[in-house]
Amino acid sequence: MSKPLLEVRNLKKYFDVTGGILSRKVGEVKAVDDVSFSVYEGEVLGIVGESGCGKSTTGKTLLRLTEPTEGEVIFDGKDITKLTDEEMRKMRRDMQIIFQDPYASLNPRHKIEKILGEPLLVHGIGDKEERRKKVKEILEIVGLPGDHASRYPHQFSGGQRQRIGIARALIVNPRLIVCDEPVSALDVSIQSQILNLMEDLQEKFKLTYLFIAHDLSVVKHISHRIGVMYLGRMVELTSNEELYDNPLHPYTKSLLSAVPNPDPDVKQERIILQGDVPSPSNPPSGCAFHTRCPDCMDICKTVRPEFQEISDSHFVACHLYEVNENN
Repeated sequence: MSKPLLEVRNLKKYFDVTGGILSRKVGEVKAVDDVSFSVYEGEVLGIVGESGCGKSTTGKTLLRLTEPTEGEVIFDGKDITKLTDEEMRKMRRDMQIIFQDPYASLNPRHKIEKILGEPLLVHGIGDKEERRKKVKEILEIVGLPGDHASRYPHQFSGGQRQRIGIARALIVNPRLIVCDEPVSALDVSIQSQILNLMEDLQEKFKLTYLFIAHDLSVVKHISHRIGVMYLGRMVELTSNEELYDNPLHPYTKSLLSAVPNPDPDVKQERIILQGDVPSPSNPPSGCAFHTRCPDCMDICKTVRPEFQEISDSHFVACHLYEVNENN
């Protein structure tokens, strides 16, 4: 396989928890806890998991929108965690993000022309006339009339605003786009339009996506490979087809059992997990999933399973498969 465009090695992001009158550190939230994966040029890697599992924090930490606590993020051969602010600013031309909330991520006081033209200005691309022309072109590429550049964000619907968010990420010709739940705030009918647009753009501009979502059916539609996160850790990573046909981790199996089947005659067995998601500020010892796992063994309570390759390009962190290997 070709060299990865993005390599993430042992990435950690801990947030301090303060308390008391002097706001001293009393603990830490392990939002991202030792995550490793690669993304290859031209592919879509989906990351799924329930709310609070650290997937959005992973995406933001990759771009250094939040600084990582530990680990390496190697983009195109360079470890971006070691870059200066100025070097990182130049690198951002190749690494963009589409945010979850299209309204909160657009400045309500600026016209669309200014919002989309700003990245060009920051990176010194073109003169005023060229920038204006490029803004109109990019609006038309994402399915909006070019003359809408003179409007403000509140004059658009949610789906149109997300198209503007996509246009802003696309306008500097990036190589990697982190899509942070880009359709979760939209109506279902609009979601499919935005997903189809993103697929078309990916082919047209040879883009690489890291696609973060909590909806497995959305991720299945767009991704080549899928990683499953639970409580700040990656528990399974494999190709799209393999994950749906042969899920290995008990958490992945329970997630897939909850995906509705459009065929009413298909009887699907739901795997209902017991208990609540533990707090990331006080995760369980051993395997983080052991408190809710139907297949929990004694080793799971004390020893953290390694994230390892079980079969061809199928990675999983679960003692069930280590035990099978030893027998």
